[in-house]
Amino acid sequence: MTKEEQEKEETPKTSPADKTDDNDDDAAKKKKKKRVVVTPPCPPSVATAYILLRGALLGLLGVNQDDVDVSLMQPTYIKEKKPSAKFSINLGKKLGCGTIELPEDDDGQSALLQLLEDAVNRLLVQQDEEDKVKDISCCTMAKEIAVAMYGKGILNQSLKKLKNEDSVMVACIDSLVQCIPPAIPFVKPAKGINKIHIERGNHTQSLVNCSKKGKKAEVVIKFVVEEKEDSSAAELAESQGKVIAPDAKLLTKDIRLPEGQKLLEAQEEKSKQAEAAKKEEATATAAAKSSLAGEADNNKEEEEMVVTTTEVKGKIDYNKLVDDFGSKLIDKELLDRLETQTVGKGRVSKLHRFLRRNIFFSHRDLAALLGEVEAGRPIYLYTGRGPSSSAMHLGHLVPFLFTQWLQQAFDCPLVIQMTDDEKFLFKGSYTEEKGDNLMHYASLTIENARDIIACGFDREKTFLFSDLDYVGRMYPNIVRIWKAVTTNTIKGIFGFDGSNNIGTVAFPAIQAAPSFSSSFPTVFGGREDMACLIPCAIDQDPYFRMTRDVAHKLVPKSHKLGGKPALIHSKFFPPLQGATGKMSSSDSSSAIFLTDTPEQIKEKIMSYAFSGGQETKKQQEELGANLDVDVSYQWLRFFLEDDEELQAIKESYGSGSGDYWSTGAVKKRLIDLLQELVAAHQERRSKITDEEVKKWMKEREISVSYII
Repeated sequence: MTKEEQEKEETPKTSPADKTDDNDDDAAKKKKKKRVVVTPPCPPSVATAYILLRGALLGLLGVNQDDVDVSLMQPTYIKEKKPSAKFSINLGKKLGCGTIELPEDDDGQSALLQLLEDAVNRLLVQQDEEDKVKDISCCTMAKEIAVAMYGKGILNQSLKKLKNEDSVMVACIDSLVQCIPPAIPFVKPAKGINKIHIERGNHTQSLVNCSKKGKKAEVVIKFVVEEKEDSSAAELAESQGKVIAPDAKLLTKDIRLPEGQKLLEAQEEKSKQAEAAKKEEATATAAAKSSLAGEADNNKEEEEMVVTTTEVKGKIDYNKLVDDFGSKLIDKELLDRLETQTVGKGRVSKLHRFLRRNIFFSHRDLAALLGEVEAGRPIYLYTGRGPSSSAMHLGHLVPFLFTQWLQQAFDCPLVIQMTDDEKFLFKGSYTEEKGDNLMHYASLTIENARDIIACGFDREKTFLFSDLDYVGRMYPNIVRIWKAVTTNTIKGIFGFDGSNNIGTVAFPAIQAAPSFSSSFPTVFGGREDMACLIPCAIDQDPYFRMTRDVAHKLVPKSHKLGGKPALIHSKFFPPLQGATGKMSSSDSSSAIFLTDTPEQIKEKIMSYAFSGGQETKKQQEELGANLDVDVSYQWLRFFLEDDEELQAIKESYGSGSGDYWSTGAVKKRLIDLLQELVAAHQERRSKITDEEVKKWMKEREISVSYII
């Protein structure tokens, strides 16, 4: 079979019924082609009102007509069977491009539309009775010539698509408008129109769209024309033979209508009232700041203090926290003993600034721990880090800076627990495609270890370990703690319920285990009676209250503290936005990270650091700053070593006089300090290789002093 025969064979045969259907389709198509829809022409009254409204709005607001974008006019007169239409004028962004800004509030927007209606109807009355308004004149020319003469503002969105050689008719009213109308208007608007009504009240009618942050400022105008009975006899503005001269006034931002002056005066009065209210509010705020110490703002004053192992918020009352937790404040007698056993031994020059400034302020059994030191018996330090992000922030640095000082001051060993298991249990995730992200937290341990090592610890006396790697060595003690602590106790302390996974409920024992030297049989050479001191923020205290309650079950009777770890608690490092709660990695704008550049540090301090300074220079000089809520000053308390300089800043800023009278001066000092601190840390960190980290994390026996 040839190709032609095959194609013929495969071609379906047409039945008589099919032919009949084809004939019917052809007839339907022919019938459809004959149907012609005739669009009614735009009434002259609508074209005239369009010209008046367009010119009146721009003249009222003081807008250069070349700065706007006008939509195609919607011919609502077809559907509504009355002379009406709708169009919009785009005035740019935010609050528009006029001398007078578009109002954001509903009342102001309603008033603007009413003034626009008043303006166009005044123009009608004045033309009819006083002949103050000029006639509408029209002339015809090529689009390219019209735009060159009158500016692009004469067009609407549809007309922009015309070819340059296409003919257009330009309508003009002196000092009011020059534009291309949708149809031929009346020569004298008042001869054909009684009144123009601007319809408003719902989203399909007139409205104003704008906001200070908006990407579009727009006025939508829906109008209806009340025609005169003999409007059909009114003369139409046929195109003149001569060209109409361009009106330069329309390409300025002058307010061209008296209604605009009225609107400007109203806005200026409103602005004055707002400024007066702002000053009154500033005065009230200044009074509140000076009388309520420790208050960042009214909302924070009302926010209830919450301190748990997983959440810290509100204005922190540290005295109440000590009472609630059952710890003790560090008094002068205890500080003197601490100074004798550290500074007095010649290992450090003075007490750490965190102790001098009451930042580490509370303790459990610190006196008993010092008794061990005074007796020459060995102690060790225990601290840790939950690696939740690759970059640590300044708040994370606080306990490590203090622990490094303690290690040097006591010349004692240190264990640092990296709780990568905890972060996975509390924050980990699982997907069908990728599985879980446990190893992500393991990798964060290595990154955070670099930052910790860069704090200046003594490697010969430090063991840094990951729970995922080392937990097996601690497992006997973990099992003992699980056996000793009931589920009800765990629920009561940590608030766990049936929704928690079993790992989170079991984890407190893992954080407790390093409190016992027997958890480190190799590291401490088999010593099981060493006293432990844990420096930590006070929100971590619940873990160790639980530990202390069962500690006697895990140590030999020779342990002088009955196995209980001693604790020394710090206050929270405040976030940039206010001196309440604590800094968080989850909010980058609340923290300075150890990876931040000098520019980022400056930007964050200048933009986000909450100020306790007053609203005006005069108020600042009279009242001074509220130092309790000023974040820049509070951060200087943490990181500025020089006590005399800090005192000078305190006196100057607090009184509103001297070199540091202003917030700007204090912020600048903080920026310089942090840029230097972070840069030095980054340089030390950059020298820490993977091999170096492995050395710190290798299980080995470390140096233990005071063994007798």
